[in-house]
Amino acid sequence: MSDMGIVQDLRQSTTNGRTIVAFDFDGTLTIRDSFTEFLRWRAGPGAWALGLVKLAPALAAYAKDRDRGRIKAASVREFLLGVNRQTLEAEAAAFAEEIWPRFMRPDALEVWNDWGRRGAHRVIVTASPTTTVAPFARKLGAEALLGTEFVFDADDRITGDFAGPNCRGQEKVRRLKAAYGEDVTLIAAYGDTSGDTEMLAMAQQPGFRVFRQKP
Repeated sequence: MSDMGIVQDLRQSTTNGRTIVAFDFDGTLTIRDSFTEFLRWRAGPGAWALGLVKLAPALAAYAKDRDRGRIKAASVREFLLGVNRQTLEAEAAAFAEEIWPRFMRPDALEVWNDWGRRGAHRVIVTASPTTTVAPFARKLGAEALLGTEFVFDADDRITGDFAGPNCRGQEKVRRLKAAYGEDVTLIAAYGDTSGDTEMLAMAQQPGFRVFRQKP
């Protein structure tokens, strides 16, 4: 899974005709938003509180325009600007290992594992950055991960920009079709917000807010 998050031709090389099942990540497999929790964990209480104060104008703008991509980009610039890729990946792995026992929904994991036993190709489709979700995806044994992508500069440091649109809503559909073909069929899909509506509409078995358990 070293190429996780990079759009590639998965139609022949990965699925091999297997059933495709798509899972949202934040709030579906987890109890809450993973990227916010990662930023809070990484910053620590003092820097987190100060960062939120600096983000006040962006938060005020979000209250009006509800642009999740814009507020996410502002958060990246405040808390991650200039961070080296290797450092970020190591921190993301440490975060996932620490938070996993109190963060993953048991009933969601049961369904995830059941699809795995049935030989399904399980893809996580998330609005969170693939860099921070990848350690969870590896631990889950996911066959693929599609999400929002950071841009790194020539020195492999975060620029504060994203490589494409925030991966929610119709963008989830676009990413799935780019990865698996225009005629992709999902046997099942699971999500918990309006940002999953379009993806769920692609599935023969849509599951909206079906996972409720907490660790």
